[in-house]
Amino acid sequence: MDPTTDNAGNTGDSAAARASLEALRAEIAKAVVGQDPAVTGLVVALLCRGHVLLEGVPGVAKTLLVRALASALELDTKRVQFTPDLMPSDVTGSLVYDTRTAEFSFQPGPVFTNLLLADEINRTPPKTQSSLLEAMEERQVTVDGTPRLLPEPFLVAATQNPVEYEGTYPLPEAQLDRFLLKLTVPLPSRQDEIDVLTRHASGFNPRDLHAAGIRPVAGRADLDAARAAVAKTTVSPEITAYVVDICRATRESPSLTLGVSPRGATALLATSRAWAWLTGRDYVIPDDVKALALPTLRHRVQLRPEAEMEGVTADSIINAILAHVPVPR
Repeated sequence: MDPTTDNAGNTGDSAAARASLEALRAEIAKAVVGQDPAVTGLVVALLCRGHVLLEGVPGVAKTLLVRALASALELDTKRVQFTPDLMPSDVTGSLVYDTRTAEFSFQPGPVFTNLLLADEINRTPPKTQSSLLEAMEERQVTVDGTPRLLPEPFLVAATQNPVEYEGTYPLPEAQLDRFLLKLTVPLPSRQDEIDVLTRHASGFNPRDLHAAGIRPVAGRADLDAARAAVAKTTVSPEITAYVVDICRATRESPSLTLGVSPRGATALLATSRAWAWLTGRDYVIPDDVKALALPTLRHRVQLRPEAEMEGVTADSIINAILAHVPVPR
């Protein structure tokens, strides 16, 4: 029997898919310096069929990161700049009257893509923000009573600025809960910033990724094989209980008015399985849960005002919970 195959089909394909997805880091690094955690988070979201909220100040390469990922995966991508006057139909599409046929035809909006970059999503009113809810949850858009399926894969990468709140519309908790991960995109280290400037001085053009040498290193077949392998990753009853205990602890925290919902617990289990597979295992260990707890849960909790005034953050509370919840042996 060929050692690269198993009864389910193909361990060899799974290993090849993992190698391809791991190659994404090196490929994206040709354009984006020092953002490996964000790259990994986007890959985890693709494996879990989830969506990502990217938070960082302007100029830290959030848009470039998504474009580079799309190029390295050979996926279609579109960008929408969310502004106060953006209408839902500007995102989803609308019916357009065709004078030649005297009929209305559907004109797809930018949401009909594989990777949608929703830039500064909190700058548009709730009515337009909510136009993404059906797309994110059901992977379809309904216009004039007719549902239209979105392409597969489909991922929304929404960005928001953490320091400028004037003229913004904070995302409600129900919409935040639809995002699988909230990734922080920090300012680069001194050496990384030197590398960025050196590249620009050498002629790097962030608008021309082809010239930067980014080539497709993985495709939809690799993504499909990876998703199938993640679905077979084993989760023991002890790990399941560990995930539940962490999420239940957030609901009992005196510093929070809102803890993690069962949807959040399901998300943590899914991201832990994807991370376990990416690191080369077909089973989940407690360290996988700990590694994904912050990006999966930080946006699903709500701080009490008095805790915020004392400088408490969602990350610090989750870290304290991870330190106190008994780890399965």
